[in-house]
Amino acid sequence: MILFTIQAAGFTLFPAELPAQTRQISNSRERTTEFPRLEPDPKAIEFYNKISGDSELSWTELSELALWVSGDTSLTNLQKIIDAASSLKNSDIPSSERERAEYILSFMHTNFLRTYSVYQTRLDTIFSNGRFNCVSSAVLYTILCKSAGIKTSGVITKEHALVIVHINDQNIDVETTNRYGFDPGNRKEFHDQFGRLTGFAYVPVNNHRDRQTINPVELVSLILHNRIAEHERTSRYAEAVPLASDRAALLRGNSSSYNNFDSSGAIFENPIKELIERLINYGAALLRANKEEEALNWAASAPSSFAASGRWQEFIYTAANNRIARFVREKKPHEARAFLEKYKTLFSQKVYSQLDSTLADAELIFRANNIRSAAEGDIVVSDIDQARRNSRLPEKRGDELLVFAIQKTANVLCAAPDMNWRAAISYLENAVSRYGKNSELERIIQAYYGNLASDYHNRFAAEWNKRNTEEAERILFEALAEFPDNRLLLSDLEIVNKFRSQ
Repeated sequence: MILFTIQAAGFTLFPAELPAQTRQISNSRERTTEFPRLEPDPKAIEFYNKISGDSELSWTELSELALWVSGDTSLTNLQKIIDAASSLKNSDIPSSERERAEYILSFMHTNFLRTYSVYQTRLDTIFSNGRFNCVSSAVLYTILCKSAGIKTSGVITKEHALVIVHINDQNIDVETTNRYGFDPGNRKEFHDQFGRLTGFAYVPVNNHRDRQTINPVELVSLILHNRIAEHERTSRYAEAVPLASDRAALLRGNSSSYNNFDSSGAIFENPIKELIERLINYGAALLRANKEEEALNWAASAPSSFAASGRWQEFIYTAANNRIARFVREKKPHEARAFLEKYKTLFSQKVYSQLDSTLADAELIFRANNIRSAAEGDIVVSDIDQARRNSRLPEKRGDELLVFAIQKTANVLCAAPDMNWRAAISYLENAVSRYGKNSELERIIQAYYGNLASDYHNRFAAEWNKRNTEEAERILFEALAEFPDNRLLLSDLEIVNKFRSQ
């Protein structure tokens, strides 16, 4: 197996309008986390410096690199590789390059490779228990070929790794997981075993779209890639980050896809893109633990060059939006605003505008819900209108909030005990005149007029029941002058006329 699939983590993103029913988050206290190492290990820089320009690593240096990326810093296994190369040299190794390359494959399987194991990607483990996969066996084969003067390249497919040996004008595939994998195209014994052993299909040389040639250092770097994937497969996201940083530093300027960041078709993924995904996955783990502020501090600690990544900005937006949502649910809009400004430098202008719009929406809802006087209402309505005009709020949402705040102010004007329907109606009619016709406001105006007519009826009924007929009639005729078609008042008039006719 080659590249264990590394997943890009998803985010828990709260909706922008922050409704009251937003999912609750645990109120566990934020803790300060010791973040994973972001700086590359000096060894990665050391190896990069050795291969910068047109330089190549010697077979012993390639061995050191392969053991280091496997996590082995002892000299024991390096000596085993040196001894293996010496045994090859002193054995009956053929003089023909082609035969020598095939002999090395058989030598590996005879002396080192015992059991295929899909996840065993480390070179050092081969020497401890003989377990291997396509990456670890391809790396060992590459080293031994180089020690014997045979030039090689790596090959990757979407699921697998193999080696090419370059002999004269020929490029010959070598499937290192199989003893019969040298030039496997027409070898029946190879095909009988390979798929059954590994679960993969051989990708022929002419399938250029399904395979990609890489250099020996890139091949060795797949050990790191697979170790990263194994950490993430077991949710050890913090342990994956330093390895991704080391791999990106090692391949800086060396990878065939390093400068092709957005190439979705490349099998060998850009290592910087891979690093950003690891940083994001660790940050997403913080978000799942409801540690949004720590996630943003993590974002702040990452290199500023990552800020241009769309995925990085999406992660930052999610972390900030989730924390703002929590502040809003706790009815702490001022703290939410302070939080947004504290981390402002992390955001692109687009992300800041999105967060500011989300928070402005929540702030204005909070203020509208707390209107206690017409003067307060006027200020809130004016601020909503300004936010709407400045595009801090989407047009439709701005209209909704404007109507809401106007209605809240009108409710304050006609609240008990005064029940001043005329003041509320006047306020609403002025608002319609100022902000334009609105069916919702006009419906409320008509409802308030209906309430005013009902007040007339109630006053009429109170006086009529007390036998104050003259005062009752005065109230009724005053009401009918304003509401001549009101059915309730016309019903009252029938009562008066019937009384007069008696």
